[in-house]
Amino acid sequence: MQTKHKLASIGLAVLLGLSAASSFAQVMVGGAPMLASKDIIDNAVNSKDHTTLVAAVKAAGLVDTLKSAGPFTVFAPTNAAFAALPAGTVDTLLKPENKGMLSGILTYHVVAGKVDAAALTKAIADGGGKATLKTVAGGNLTAMAGMGGVIITDEKGGTAKVTIADVYQSNGVIHVVDKVLLPK
Repeated sequence: MQTKHKLASIGLAVLLGLSAASSFAQVMVGGAPMLASKDIIDNAVNSKDHTTLVAAVKAAGLVDTLKSAGPFTVFAPTNAAFAALPAGTVDTLLKPENKGMLSGILTYHVVAGKVDAAALTKAIADGGGKATLKTVAGGNLTAMAGMGGVIITDEKGGTAKVTIADVYQSNGVIHVVDKVLLPK
C-alpha cells in the first residue's frame, strides 16, 4: 500500500509540475492562449503547434464532434509528432479515400469524459502504476508515470510523453503529446 501512495505522490507531483500553469495562469499552447471558455476546436485552431492535427480533424469530418458538449479528453499530437511519422504518411491519411483510417487514428487519441491530471494520477496509482484508458475508437491506451512525466503507450507499443497537461476546454481537457499514437 505504501508503494501505491508513493506512486500517487510522485505521479501527482510530475503532473502538477507539467500543469502548474493551468492552475495559476492562462495556459499557452503553440504561442496562443488556451481559453477554458472555448471548445477543443476553437482553441486548437489558434495553436501554431497543432496545424496538422486541425487539418486532420477537418479532413476526417470530426470538427462537429469535437465542438459538441463532450466532455472529451484529447491527447493532442503536435506538428512535430506528425512529422516524425514515416515520410508521406500524413499526406496519404489526408486523402479523401483514407477518411475512415484517419478518423480511426484521431479518435484513438480521444477518451470520453474529462480525465485531468488529478484523475489520471489517481487511476495510475489505483492501477498499481498503470491506468488503461478506453478510447472513443474502441482501443486502449496505457498511462504510466515515467521519464519525468506521464507516458502514454498505444496498442502497438509506441509511446508518447505528455508535454503539457490540463489544458482545460469548455468541453473537456487536452493533454499535449509528443508522438502520434496508433491503434492495432
